[in-house]
Amino acid sequence: MAQKPYVVDKMISAKAIAARIEELAREIERAFAGTDKLVVVGLLRGSFVFIADLVRELNLPVEVDFLETSSYGSGMESSREVRILKDIRGEIEGRDVLVVEDIVDTGHTLNHVLHLLESRHPKRLETIALLDKPSRREVDVKATWTGFEIPDEFVVGYGIDFAQNNRNLGHIGKVRFTEE
Repeated sequence: MAQKPYVVDKMISAKAIAARIEELAREIERAFAGTDKLVVVGLLRGSFVFIADLVRELNLPVEVDFLETSSYGSGMESSREVRILKDIRGEIEGRDVLVVEDIVDTGHTLNHVLHLLESRHPKRLETIALLDKPSRREVDVKATWTGFEIPDEFVVGYGIDFAQNNRNLGHIGKVRFTEE
């Protein structure tokens, strides 16, 4: 099935994202002051750009790990069925953990991941999301830190894709379908 033509309208600039990440990094440093090592768990694939920029801003000892989930496939709507495609490699029992999510939409993915990681008994488990779409929430879950709250728009860029396209944009933009 051919994809409809679309354009991406800029919503959040690369400069605004960078400035917000600096602010968030300072908040995280204060919250985790004194940690021997913060395990930063990025949810692939959408968070890879965000996690890279965030950990470079953190003045804390960090270990990076990844968890890959799937709930979208190539569509624009969540299937609400969260599958773990790649689990973290390291042990988190008794450790400080920060889960990095690109966007909290319905909340199903973050809720599923938090239950999974809580079952492994971390010392502390916090979350950060670059984007939050509270109007779409179906599960009572909220990130500890949020970069930007956005309206119910389908967004791409800064690691977030639409059918594996637009991850490489330096900004966040909303997808707008055009007539052929």
